[in-house]
Amino acid sequence: MERPFLLIVEFDGTDFCGWQRQSEGRSVQLIIEEALARVAGSPRRATAAGRTDAGVHALGLPVSSTMPPRWSANDLLRALNAVLPRDVAVREVRAVLPELDARRSALGRAYRYDIGTDGSGRSPFRGRVEWSLGRPLDLAAMSSAAGLLLGEHDFRAFMATGEPKLHYRCRIIEARWTALDAARVRFDISANRFLHHMVRMLVGTLVDIGLGRRAESDMARLLTLPHNAETSPPAPAAGLSFVSAGYPEHLLLQDRATW
Repeated sequence: MERPFLLIVEFDGTDFCGWQRQSEGRSVQLIIEEALARVAGSPRRATAAGRTDAGVHALGLPVSSTMPPRWSANDLLRALNAVLPRDVAVREVRAVLPELDARRSALGRAYRYDIGTDGSGRSPFRGRVEWSLGRPLDLAAMSSAAGLLLGEHDFRAFMATGEPKLHYRCRIIEARWTALDAARVRFDISANRFLHHMVRMLVGTLVDIGLGRRAESDMARLLTLPHNAETSPPAPAAGLSFVSAGYPEHLLLQDRATW
């Protein structure tokens, strides 16, 4: 009988076409499934808590899969990291109950977005993991506008046009701007669910407020719109990272390994 596991995966998304397998391009799902198949000796399927876009990173993306029963969490952690490429790593493996699905079982998800506000943000190293804006931002105005996001709202104004959904409501638990130092600011946001491109479109709009291009009051108005025609363009993918997702404790087992 197959043994289910939850992998917590980190990756630098710069050279990936996103999480999901594509007809062309290098996807994180492809790399993870190839690594699992290599150590298991048979094909494997992997399901992630979120389908990150091209260029988006992960600090802790949960991925569910199964392995032959001989595998322990510790052995699987070491084996996967021995065969994965340098831009992908598994930092934790945990045995779970069969009903845990990384996407459907998640209680909530968290993202962060980093922005460089000084000239050194042009560094090729920093530019891989942040928006190299190179301009000062009004953090107070951005924080005030972000506060309007808390609670449950319809976020159709902040999603890419695409496949219709049953509903467009999300409950925002945290939406917070922080100055990391004189050169960088960070946006942390967590919710029960997110729509496609939602975080990047929120950040793009909030940055326009921070640059004085939009009024703070625009955020409240946009939350009432059934379309994205008046929303600012999405922020670049490089600054966005999937941070974590939460799961019901009763689905998580004791066999666990971390680096």
